[in-house]
Amino acid sequence: MIEAIRRTRGWPLRQLVLAIILLGIVGLVAELLLLDHIESWQQWIPLVALSAGFASSIWVAVRPDPASLRVFQVMMAVFVVAGIAGLYFHYAGNVEFAIERDSSLTGVRLAWKALRGATPALAPGALAQLGLLGLAYTYTHPAKRRAQNGDA
Repeated sequence: MIEAIRRTRGWPLRQLVLAIILLGIVGLVAELLLLDHIESWQQWIPLVALSAGFASSIWVAVRPDPASLRVFQVMMAVFVVAGIAGLYFHYAGNVEFAIERDSSLTGVRLAWKALRGATPALAPGALAQLGLLGLAYTYTHPAKRRAQNGDA
């Protein structure tokens, strides 16, 4: 089955996308560890998700079958959800800090301060982007098509 997948049109591009995902996971883990992103349970969410995502990426790279693809898809969806949650946590933390420093801030001024705050408000978007890229990787994947057709 793996040989049939490798002969499929788009195989090199699909492998490049998976390599980019793996490189992104390693880069994000390194960044989070360098930033000591481990102070609260919320800060552990991306590290745990990235670790599980790394394992599922390796599994789908070594054995692209329906089971590994499904686990990989779930992990990529987790990346998207965790990235969106991270955007919220970062932004909310920056809003709280900005109001602490200047209680007169409201509306656009407060939003602008929060977006430019000490915690990078948009950084978790990188995790969501990796998740979306992973979901794109699985779109019309030959192993999924073979499973749907009942081929072994």
